[in-house]
Amino acid sequence: MTVWFITGASRGFGLELARQALERGDRVVATARRPEGVEQALAGHGDRLLAVPLDVTDEAQAASAVQAATDVFGGIDVLVNNAGRGVLGAVEETSDDAARAVFDTNVFGLLNVTRAVLPVMRRQGRGHVVNLSSVGGFNGVAGFGVYCSTKFAVEGLSEALHQEVSPLGLKVTVVEPGYFRTDFLDGTSLHVAERVISDYEATAGAVRGAVPGLNHAQPGDPVKGATAILTIVDADEPPLRAQLGSDCADAMDQKVAQLAQEARAWRYLALSTDHDDVAVRG
Repeated sequence: MTVWFITGASRGFGLELARQALERGDRVVATARRPEGVEQALAGHGDRLLAVPLDVTDEAQAASAVQAATDVFGGIDVLVNNAGRGVLGAVEETSDDAARAVFDTNVFGLLNVTRAVLPVMRRQGRGHVVNLSSVGGFNGVAGFGVYCSTKFAVEGLSEALHQEVSPLGLKVTVVEPGYFRTDFLDGTSLHVAERVISDYEATAGAVRGAVPGLNHAQPGDPVKGATAILTIVDADEPPLRAQLGSDCADAMDQKVAQLAQEARAWRYLALSTDHDDVAVRG
């Protein structure tokens, strides 16, 4: 019986993933700032559900939540770092406070929880860390530059973590959802920069104006997305990266093609910077 530890489990992917894991008979540690809401949403699963308070930006609280999980269930098989927040605005429009707030949750909060869980998994000699990134984790978008930078950070640290823990029997997957019909674009999850600079009206401003119309009209189905994450966790050899949604898959294809084209066009410059005693490659 798999033991899940899920952050941000009060709604969206976190809540749906917790629901599906419980429905198939697994045990779930569902964490949220207000766990009573999780208990209400997931009522009826008895002692297989443990709802725990957790603000991921609080390192001590992360350690306490992990201790509670191991006290009750004896271990943790899957960590899902799902808790996150967004910020909308041009890079120049986004204040230092707003930028730091989104980094505190999306990057430093993820690190707090991961550092707390890894000793448990290392002792077990097994475990799977699933980090929720985004299409914005590999493809920067005007208006979401600071948010995308947090997800780029998640991608980089996850790739390195994969190399570090694979020899220990642990797995790491970065899940990259496209636009899914969750509450992410609501005001409770997405901070909109107060400063508006007219020079960015056609770029970040256009995205800012489009977001209200996208909310709850996104193409991705979070129920299917959660099922896909279960499939990844169940796989004997799960991917390091997994795109969810046709929009994300298309964006990845375009990004790979753009990177390859640019690298080929400027390869001569890269090779020109080696010392003269380094053999020139084609």
